[in-house]
Amino acid sequence: MTAIEKGFAAVGEPWEASDHRQRVAAKRRQRMRSLLLSSALRLLVENRTPSPSIDDIICAAQVSRGTFYKYFPSSEAIMRELIGRVAEQWVKVADPIVRSHDDPAEHISRGIRLASMLAVHQPGVAGILGRFGWSGYQAPSMLEFVRRDIEDGVRRNRFTRMPITLAFNIVTGAAMSAMHRMLETECRDDFSELAAAVALRALGVESATANAISTSPLIADIMLFRDMLGQTLSDAP
Repeated sequence: MTAIEKGFAAVGEPWEASDHRQRVAAKRRQRMRSLLLSSALRLLVENRTPSPSIDDIICAAQVSRGTFYKYFPSSEAIMRELIGRVAEQWVKVADPIVRSHDDPAEHISRGIRLASMLAVHQPGVAGILGRFGWSGYQAPSMLEFVRRDIEDGVRRNRFTRMPITLAFNIVTGAAMSAMHRMLETECRDDFSELAAAVALRALGVESATANAISTSPLIADIMLFRDMLGQTLSDAP
């Protein structure tokens, strides 16, 4: 028996009973944290407010302000965590498809085209990433998702050497444009391919090659995008 176990035994409380209460308390905290995150997420998806305030969130969750502060110090803190989780889930879904080819130019093209698919099949997720993820709102996984391929393309002389910020803006601008346009009824079916080709040309890929890459077969099961929001919070601590 450890010293801690002996201490509990000395006051007449079995170690197992204390451990059980700790697990129950931990699960209760996890449920409340998930409730706050899911409430903020629902507000974003429903577009009821551009960036939910604490009052918005506690009203949706039906909890007190004091309860909120037990888990998050501010509305910015919960948004930072939430956007990070959405971005991580997007990268988790898209990364295997993007990385199934060795060419960094192909990676960039596939990422842009997948972003347009996301807008069609999961407009709620696309809306969140469009407003916050690719505009620099604390989504490090997405920054790394794009940065690694830009740097690899420059290193392999696939892309023109330029400031990483400029290259990043080219790629994310094309991805956001594709997401927004694909939601419009009059959008051309091949808009995402055109956006990918334009981005590659801006990065320094020869025009004919950029066109060929942007129209190469992209096999992505739409089921991969299903329930992305649910999976976003499934492992919330």
